[in-house]
Amino acid sequence: MKSVLKLLPAATLAVGLAFPAVAQQPAPAPKAAAAPAQPKASPAAVAAAKEILQIKNATAMYQGAVPGLVEKTKIALTQQNLNYQKDLNEVAPIVAQQLQGRQNEIGDGMAQIYASEFTEQELKDLVTFYRSPLGKKLIDAEPRAIGLSMAFMNSWAQNFSETVMGAFRAEMRKRGKEI
Repeated sequence: MKSVLKLLPAATLAVGLAFPAVAQQPAPAPKAAAAPAQPKASPAAVAAAKEILQIKNATAMYQGAVPGLVEKTKIALTQQNLNYQKDLNEVAPIVAQQLQGRQNEIGDGMAQIYASEFTEQELKDLVTFYRSPLGKKLIDAEPRAIGLSMAFMNSWAQNFSETVMGAFRAEMRKRGKEI
């Protein structure tokens, strides 16, 4: 259960990046405080990490990050400056064009993180695995398996909460109190 709960922040980030207009996030921290510095990995390790991310189609998580954040910022600015709505609507595509491609910084950062968490050889072994028939099956089946697992976990929690409620009621009844 604990390992499944560790997936929730990553899933939340993925949803937030995939659907930025829906996910309301605070303004980003200054770049200096954005993320802890990762140890410098070898270029070969970073290349292997990038290959893993490419094989796993990680870009799908953040490909809409720039236009999504531009739209979210435009909405926030419009709410604060209603009289500038027309101008902000005109400026948004200009800003999006100027910042186009910056989402690749996410992939580069992810590759650095992978390269700092795994040795170069481990990354190469992972590339080999993900290119194998079983690795390809994992990549294809994992999103569905995670989705079904999350649905099962939610259903279990809903059903188990009834058991917990029953236990509370029984214990309170022992004390002469009905709830």
